[in-house]
Order: sequence, then structure tokens, then C-alpha cells
Amino acid sequence: MKAAIVHAFKEPLSVKEVDKPVIGHGEILVRIKACGVCHTDLHAAHGDWPVKPKLPLIPGHEGAGIIEEVGEGVTHLKIGDRVGVPWLYSACGHCEYCLTGRETLCKEQQNAGYSVDGGYAQYCKADADYAVKIPDRLSFEEVAPIFCAGVTTYKALKVTEAKPGEWVAIYGIGGLGHVAVQYAKAMGLHVIAVDTHSEKLTLAKELGADLTVNPVEENSSEFIQREVGGAHASVCTAVSKPAFSEAYAAVRRGGSVVAVGLPPEEMPIPIFDTVLNGIKVIGSIVGTRKDLMEALEFAAEGKVKTIIETRPLEEINEVFESLENGDINGRVVITFE
Repeated sequence: MKAAIVHAFKEPLSVKEVDKPVIGHGEILVRIKACGVCHTDLHAAHGDWPVKPKLPLIPGHEGAGIIEEVGEGVTHLKIGDRVGVPWLYSACGHCEYCLTGRETLCKEQQNAGYSVDGGYAQYCKADADYAVKIPDRLSFEEVAPIFCAGVTTYKALKVTEAKPGEWVAIYGIGGLGHVAVQYAKAMGLHVIAVDTHSEKLTLAKELGADLTVNPVEENSSEFIQREVGGAHASVCTAVSKPAFSEAYAAVRRGGSVVAVGLPPEEMPIPIFDTVLNGIKVIGSIVGTRKDLMEALEFAAEGKVKTIIETRPLEEINEVFESLENGDINGRVVITFE
């Protein structure tokens, strides 16, 4: 099969023929039809984070395709089913976190395209218990980003505990942020979109954002405090330390700041203001299988639509360069036809 492989950090990926994965008990083999390109894939290829991915590595955690083989012990999926292989490749299933519906915190979890090979390939194996079926109404290309960008922002909005009619600020209107705007509107929230690129703010308006602000032109937190008295919550998807600082300063007393993006720097939090104003700072990492099913249903109902550009696997290095430069509106999806 053809796959894009990371052999060394910060080096271009090589696209070449490798052996097709061999599945075992409880596993399935998925013929990948489409795989979204996430900023996390770039971090993996660069070895940016303290916990390094395996090498060599096939990245990709937004793979969507058709089951071609089913391993022994798999009874709830069959050959021909349409499924996605998300970031949460597997978890132990019996720890405190798995048993209380917080499986994304499992210390024994495996992650697609990071600790195990992912979807930048014509075939990908998956743990059958963690692969999730794709609603029939969605194409592989449009659904692929829901398996990370969609579920991640949907879960982040849930943990803000913002209620319909309240204000949420979305920092970063890229692959995650453009779906975050749509999920927020579908959940009955008022949305302020924040980005340094004017074309992304235009997109946010088209997707339903009530207000937009460009931090290059005006301090976003001051704008939000002045216009709406502060956001009830902010969700920062941007890979930027200044964005996190402004997202914190944008919320009103009692508000929630949800960290999603993962810049390499530390995020300074003023303790006095946090205590005095009752600010909640929350880290949110992707979502559970239940969160993913809910996120997919929003998309299947037409309430959320991914803005995508399809590219062949051979162009993955050019895609990474555009991603690094912030030149992508929406999400690039790799296709294999």
C-alpha cells in the first residue's frame, strides 16, 4: 500500500509503498478513502511535544473509509461498514477514567497517527471498539475532519457549560475554529470569532459568527469586554501564546477559558485575577466515543459542514507547509482515489 511516513523529525515525509497492516483479535482493517490533515500531525512530524511519537510513523487521525477485514472477536462491525479511525485509537477500558466516561484521560490510551500508525495510508488497522460508524448522509471527504476537529471543538464547547443565548469567543478560525463556530451556533450560543487573518473572519461571518475581531488591528479582549461585557466562555484553538492570553482576558467574571490548541510555550495565568473573578481554566482533549457520535449527528443533520479542500497524498509536504504558514481556510483532506 502507499503511505506517507515520518522517518525523522522536521524532515519531509516520504511517500512510498509499504506492507499492508495485518490485523489481530478485536481489530479491523479499513481501506482509507479520506483523511483530514490536522495541526497535530505537523506537531507529530516535528516532534514538538514532550511525549514524542513513535518513529517511523504514518500520521493521520481523521481517517475515514470502508472495513475490508474483520478480526476474530469483532461482532458489532462487518465488512463494508463505513467507519472513522479517530485520535483515541484505544483505551484500557477498566481504569477510573474509562469507567466514568472520561476515556480520553486514560493513561494507557493509544493515539492514531502518534503512538500507532494512522490514516495517511491506503489502509489502516483500528481497534474495533473505538472505530465509530459514519452516518450514511455524509461523504468520506466531508466527514473526515469531524473525527478530530469536529469532536474536539464540540467537546470544548460542552465543557464551557455556556448556555443558549450566552456569548462564546472562538480564538482561531482554522481547521478547528471554523467548525467550532458552527457547533456553537447550533447549540444556541452567540459567537465572537477571533483571528489574525481577515479572510478567516469573513468565513466565520458566513458561518454565523455574530461578531468578529482581528487582534492585529485591535486588542480582542478589550473589544469583547466593551461590546458584550466579556464572553461567558472562550475556546482557544489557536497555536499561539498571545491568543491564549487574550482568550483569558476576554471572559467576564465567572467565565470559562478552554484550552484546545497546543503551542509549545507555557500559558501564564494571573492567580489573583483567577481567584478574584472566579475564572475557570479548563484543558479539553478531543472527545469520547459518545461525544464523537453526537458531533457526527450534528453534521448528518446539516447543522455543521466542514469547509474542505482535497489533495492527493503525494502533496502532503506542500500541505504541511501551507498549514505551518496559516494559509489554509478550513481543512485539507487527503484523498486516495
